[in-house]
Amino acid sequence: MATKTGGIHKPVTPSADLAAVVGPGAMPRSEIVSKLWAYIKSNNLQDSKDKRQINADAKLEKVFGKKSVSMFEMNKHVSAHVK
Repeated sequence: MATKTGGIHKPVTPSADLAAVVGPGAMPRSEIVSKLWAYIKSNNLQDSKDKRQINADAKLEKVFGKKSVSMFEMNKHVSAHVK
């Protein structure tokens, strides 16, 4: 079976701000999103009243550019931090 290398499976390099959350080194976008969610859940950053809202801590605020984002706009902000 061939390894998947395109789309969300293509390794990308996170910016320094994003790497502070997900770790350094190239990884697939899907893995970045998984690590981001693990970080959000382990630090209890989902809004208690609306689980679709993510309340950024200092590290995530550098990635998102603001204090709160919806889970739907999160990927847009992550895209600006990978190359």
